[in-house]
Amino acid sequence: MTTPVESQTPSYRFDDRTIQWRELGDFKHFVVSIFSVDEAKNIADFIVKFEPNQQIFLHRHLALTNTFVVDGEHIIYETNGKVREVRPVGRYTSSPAGDAHREGGGAHGCVLQYSVRGETDALFDVLDDDLQVLATLRTSDFKAAFDAQKQA
Repeated sequence: MTTPVESQTPSYRFDDRTIQWRELGDFKHFVVSIFSVDEAKNIADFIVKFEPNQQIFLHRHLALTNTFVVDGEHIIYETNGKVREVRPVGRYTSSPAGDAHREGGGAHGCVLQYSVRGETDALFDVLDDDLQVLATLRTSDFKAAFDAQKQA
């Protein structure tokens, strides 16, 4: 019988204290820091910090979205609020444009890196509970937020 081997690599929590977190418009339950935006290629790279146990607004991704869970758990919810998927720290996911959902952080929140690659400038639709489009977030919206972030 063998004894389990303990890892010799210490575990660390991601330290985000030096990141310039900012709200994105009037959206609740998360903050964002934008790394780069290429308007000509419709690319936005950013990191999001979700509050613990909170769901963000109902939305639909309109572009290829690659994510990497840096810290905590990334939770994807159905439109009715039921948990669809829990993504642990270290999980990389590449998702094409898709269906409506909410997302958020687990019990300890979540830090999630996004790399969004649009075929057009429309990256996300913000939806109401009837799945009607309230607004479309475009590459230019991320560029404006990025420019404002640089001014701070």
